[in-house]
Amino acid sequence: MVIKRLKDLREDNDLSQRELCEMIKYKQQTYSYYETGNRTLPYDLLIKLANFYSTSTDYILGITNEKKPYPRCSEKK
Repeated sequence: MVIKRLKDLREDNDLSQRELCEMIKYKQQTYSYYETGNRTLPYDLLIKLANFYSTSTDYILGITNEKKPYPRCSEKK
C-alpha cells in the first residue's frame, strides 16, 4: 500500500522522482528504493512527505483512505 500511495501522490502532483527529491532535499536513487519497495520508508521521510503533500502519515501508510490531514493539536501549558 505504501508503495502505491507514494507513487500516486507524486504523480497526482505531476512530479518526477527527481523533481520531488530536489524539493524535499533527498537523494533520488535512495527515494526510488522506497517507491519500488526495495527499502522500508524511514519515519523522518514519511513525516516529511506527509507535510509536503499536506496529508497524514496514516494515509501514506494505508491506514485510512482520507487524504485530508488530521487537525493539529495545540500544546497545553
